[in-house]
Amino acid sequence: MDTPALQKLVVAALEEIKARDIEVIDTSRNTPLFDRIIVASADSNRQTRALARNVHDKAREVGADVLSIEGEETGEWVLVDLGSIVVHIMQPAVRSHYRLEELWNTAPAARKAARPE
Repeated sequence: MDTPALQKLVVAALEEIKARDIEVIDTSRNTPLFDRIIVASADSNRQTRALARNVHDKAREVGADVLSIEGEETGEWVLVDLGSIVVHIMQPAVRSHYRLEELWNTAPAARKAARPE
C-alpha cells in the first residue's frame, strides 16, 4: 500500500474512535526511516489503546504490515509502527510535554499540506 493511501486509512481509523488534534507531518525530506508521522490525542488510557488497536486492525485488513505497537501497557503514549508511517497516540499532558510537532520543526502550513483532502 502506498503512503498516501495508508495515511488516509490511518486518519480515518483515528477519527472513527474520536481521536482529537490529529496532525500529519511529512518527514520524507527529514529522514529515510519513514515518510509520515501522525500524532493524535486521546482522553484516557483506554482510548489510546482502542485507537492503536483500531489503526492496527484497519491496516491489517488491507494487507499493510504492522511492524510493532509500543506502550499499550500504560496507555499514556502508544506508538504504532507501520513502516512508512509512525503513529503516536498520546494523552494531552504527554503530548504537550514531548511536543513532537516542534521536534520535527515543521510549520503549520507544512503539516496541513501533508493532510489529504
